[in-house]
Amino acid sequence: MSLPVLGTLDSLPALDRPDLLAEPVAAALAGWAPAERVAVVEIDPDLADTAALTEAYDLPLRASANCVVVSGRRDGEERVAACVVRADTRADVNNLVKRTLDVRKASFLPMERAVDETGMEYGGITPVGLPERWRLFVDASVLDLDVAVVGSGVRRSKLLLPGRDLGDLPRAEVLTGLGI
Repeated sequence: MSLPVLGTLDSLPALDRPDLLAEPVAAALAGWAPAERVAVVEIDPDLADTAALTEAYDLPLRASANCVVVSGRRDGEERVAACVVRADTRADVNNLVKRTLDVRKASFLPMERAVDETGMEYGGITPVGLPERWRLFVDASVLDLDVAVVGSGVRRSKLLLPGRDLGDLPRAEVLTGLGI
């Protein structure tokens, strides 16, 4: 099976390079059937942010999928979700996410807390290997990407995989209109 390729990035089988993955990402890939279709690409960590990455590596912005973490409360219970949307959109936090989490107000989880709870680096948080108690929302348009670029858990690499596979991640809930 051939690995996904995009722009000027050199693809390697993700499972062959655990040194380019955060621990929870490597563990999640090891137990996930579609992992054979997941590539990892080493990048300059200073270019991990989407805009810099797309320019430096000749990638279409539409191919990148960002993962943001949102939380809210209902009846004293915190509810957390990671939201995956194409980079040319933003997550509909104030409407769809808030309604789907069934909270009065949804806001972005503080960066320090997201990093601590995921075991991933800021700028590398990915939907692969998230904490089990978190929900995972994936925008339906992400599934249409032939190759999606997502974080690897660290800033020095990215994962490339078929967009449809993001909808097959454990606990993934595919939502139409998540990315606006």
